[in-house]
Amino acid sequence: MTRTPRMFAAGYLLLSLATLAVIVALRHNAAVVNAAVWIRGSIVVASAAVTNILALRGDVRRLRIISIVMVIAITVIVAVPGPFPLWLKIEQVACGLLLVGVAATLPRKARRAGTAVADATYPDASPVGR
Repeated sequence: MTRTPRMFAAGYLLLSLATLAVIVALRHNAAVVNAAVWIRGSIVVASAAVTNILALRGDVRRLRIISIVMVIAITVIVAVPGPFPLWLKIEQVACGLLLVGVAATLPRKARRAGTAVADATYPDASPVGR
């Protein structure tokens, strides 16, 4: 089976939504879910949704940018001591690995004006309307 950015982006969205469901379920336990967890969980779901939209559109450049920026943000969150509990840091590592998968499976050639990416990953990619 060929892995595509769409597969990794879908996994990122599913994991993010599952994490938000856990946050909602555990909202009354302040030791497990605090304000920082709510904010981070919401941001991750939003970025996962954007990542999926970009993957479906075949927007390689923006998809590469958002995946790299999110991996950097995740690295900081995991490395720096702060308000995030261990369980969220572990979940963020999993999200980071999925985003690395997104970036690693993107076509190497960037789309130029008037040309489409010649890659089997996005056979329907068209520069029209971009």
